[in-house]
Amino acid sequence: MIKAIDISSLQPHPNLDGVDVVIIKASEGRTYANPERVQQAKAARAKGKPIGWYHFLWPGNIQAQAEYFIRCANPKDGDVLACDWETTTSGTRPSCADKDAFLAAVKKLRPRLRVILYCNLDYWKNRDTTGKCGDGLWIADPNAPAGHPRIQHSWVIHQYGIKNHTDVNVCHFDSVADWKKWAGVPATPKPPATPKPPASKPYVPPAFPVGLAPGKSRPSAKPLQRALRAAKFLTISDADLSDHYGTRTEGGVRKFFAAHPQFRAKGKPKDSAIGPKGWAYLHNLAYGRK
Repeated sequence: MIKAIDISSLQPHPNLDGVDVVIIKASEGRTYANPERVQQAKAARAKGKPIGWYHFLWPGNIQAQAEYFIRCANPKDGDVLACDWETTTSGTRPSCADKDAFLAAVKKLRPRLRVILYCNLDYWKNRDTTGKCGDGLWIADPNAPAGHPRIQHSWVIHQYGIKNHTDVNVCHFDSVADWKKWAGVPATPKPPATPKPPASKPYVPPAFPVGLAPGKSRPSAKPLQRALRAAKFLTISDADLSDHYGTRTEGGVRKFFAAHPQFRAKGKPKDSAIGPKGWAYLHNLAYGRK
């Protein structure tokens, strides 16, 4: 079994040495929030301790209490949520129906988290009428040896006493890893392996579209226009791209020829018809390497 403590504002800076799980009071009723809860959780998480939160239930206003609990706890993935069902400081007692409704409301608000019930032996044996304890029972039986509460029902936590003014518990798990698996604590991601650089592959231009020529629309002139734009020989927006090999495209081709006259047809100083070799070289300029 593993060890847990449950704390409230009465233990603002608990000793976490030898503790496996820390369960923190988040709220009570609809108005009280533990003023130490944020720092208590921060200290526990800094030491790698799994976290639980509990809400001290009052009679009535169950949905409002559940929503208040979630706001105060602000639970993370893998945190466990608990309903503390016992007699209030004013002597009132939430009913079994209140308890069941609260467990259901919290589970609806945070369906991915474990939601459990805390109560003492008298409440479980004499006041509970449904046997509902959410995802597990946290039983307070300080007169029984640790790990041997006097109940027949299965349990996940046994609060068996007080040490150094702090409630002490044992959890019915063989290891902290088992608790984390049950609670759904996210696994610590492994650092990504250093990626190997991809093998360099030579750029291969697309095949020259047979029949591409000024004044034609088939095949489309859009790939040529995009390549001219990428190689800085043509300024054109996506909206102005056209299947037609018109005057704008011809102007871009002439600029390409001016920079690379070896691809212009011989004897045609104003040539604007790109051929297969010029097409391939243009695409290497635009998208690959010469």
